[in-house]
Amino acid sequence: MEGRAPKLLLEGRPGIGKTTVIRRLVAELREVGVPVGGFTTRELRERGERRGFVAEEIDGPQALIAHVDWSTGPAVSRYHVDVEALERIALPAMRRAERRGGVILIDELGRMELASDAFVRAVLALLDRNRAVVASVHSRSHPVTDALKRREDVEVIEVSRGNRDDLPGRLSSLLRGSGAGRPDRGRRERSNADGAGRRAIP
Repeated sequence: MEGRAPKLLLEGRPGIGKTTVIRRLVAELREVGVPVGGFTTRELRERGERRGFVAEEIDGPQALIAHVDWSTGPAVSRYHVDVEALERIALPAMRRAERRGGVILIDELGRMELASDAFVRAVLALLDRNRAVVASVHSRSHPVTDALKRREDVEVIEVSRGNRDDLPGRLSSLLRGSGAGRPDRGRRERSNADGAGRRAIP
């Protein structure tokens, strides 16, 4: 993969700790001076019960993107999604992260986010460029994420209870070893000729 920026998908079931891995990876990369940007998604809890989801740009604005009490917008399980709110946070966050250079973090590629056609187009365009990307992805089958997992330039990394504590440090080392964060990273477009596949990190 020399000369190409890593594109890593962190796959795991709900609640396994994908968002925690992403947040800890932010801290690991910043500690060694690698620029990071993008967005994460967290639960909104009311009186101890999960009631919705909030998208927040890393060091930026946030917005409620789904709630059980809403009755409009695409339905995902018992939630309805505010697609405009998602796009208002995620799309500018991804653009700013790309301009900044370094590593672009996307949390996550799940059914709520995939309800936005504009978000899907932005992710596909980003992955077609030579940028270092780490994205969490749901484990269920979906046409968009199934296709992403099959891309030759993408590595799928399983997140498990056994590896999630060590994963941020290992991902940081992998990204730094690839040259992610160098000033010229991403300026040279590369072909996707070499396969990447699925990586198991114990």
